[in-house]
Amino acid sequence: MGEDELALLNQSINEFGDKFRNRLDDNHSQVLGLRDAFKDSMKAFSEKMSLKLKEEERMTEMILEYKNQLCKQNKLIQEKKENVLKMIAEVKGKEQESEELTAKIQELKEEYARKRETISTANKANEERLKGLQKSADLYRDYLGLEIRKIHGNKLQFIFTSIDPKN
Repeated sequence: MGEDELALLNQSINEFGDKFRNRLDDNHSQVLGLRDAFKDSMKAFSEKMSLKLKEEERMTEMILEYKNQLCKQNKLIQEKKENVLKMIAEVKGKEQESEELTAKIQELKEEYARKRETISTANKANEERLKGLQKSADLYRDYLGLEIRKIHGNKLQFIFTSIDPKN
């Protein structure tokens, strides 16, 4: 029985070895399959990440481009804002100047009205005086026979036309 047991043990060991090798081959095949699947998934993942990276780079470029455009637009807006503020300041200055000129014109109108009133009053007084002088001149001419003439050099000549030799 020793040999039978040994043969049985040997057979058992061989069966175990065959099972172990089969399982090892199966495991090795599974590992190779998993390795190939891992390589494929890593390749797909790598391609996917490469696409994502390219997309992110493109997005980054777009963001930088938009940022540059925004900076340019902000500069333009700032320049336009400064121009508008300058224009507003100019308009306010012109409005103030206009108000000052309007006030000056009103002041000149009032001064003109006062001077016109003064001149009108002086003219009326001169007319009254002239009427009085004309009346006096007419009286002297009609009743006394006195004529007053203006001669060269701003001199007056008195001519008596009704001299009575008896007086």
